[in-house]
Amino acid sequence: MIGKIASVSIYVEDQDKAVEFWTTQAGFVVRKDMPMGPSMRWIEVSPPNAGETVLVLYPKQAMPNAGELKPSMVFECSDIQGTYAEMKSNGVSFEGEPAKMGFGTFATFFDESGNRFGLRG
Repeated sequence: MIGKIASVSIYVEDQDKAVEFWTTQAGFVVRKDMPMGPSMRWIEVSPPNAGETVLVLYPKQAMPNAGELKPSMVFECSDIQGTYAEMKSNGVSFEGEPAKMGFGTFATFFDESGNRFGLRG
C-alpha cells in the first residue's frame, strides 16, 4: 500500500531561478541541494512543515522529452484566500482568483518556468 507522496519532479529551465521562486515567493525551504553530474544539481524543496514530501526541481536539459513532461499537482491549504493573497503579494502569477468548485475552493498559479499548479482549500 502506498503511504505517502515522496516527491514530484518539476522540470525547470533554470534551477537557481526555480529555487528563488519556490523559496522567496512560495515560502518553501530547500531540503536538499547536491551535485548531479558536472553542470546540474539534485534539488528538493518543500513547505516548511510538510514532513517528508518534496518537490524535485529537475533540469529540463537533462530530459530529452522535457517539452512533453508537465507536472500535475494540487497543493492543499487550510486558508486558501490567505494563501492566495500572500502568494500574489509575493509576485506569484495566478490564472484567476480562487473559485468555489464542487470539491472545494480552487485557484491555478504558475511558477517562473510556466509550470501550472492547483491550490485547493
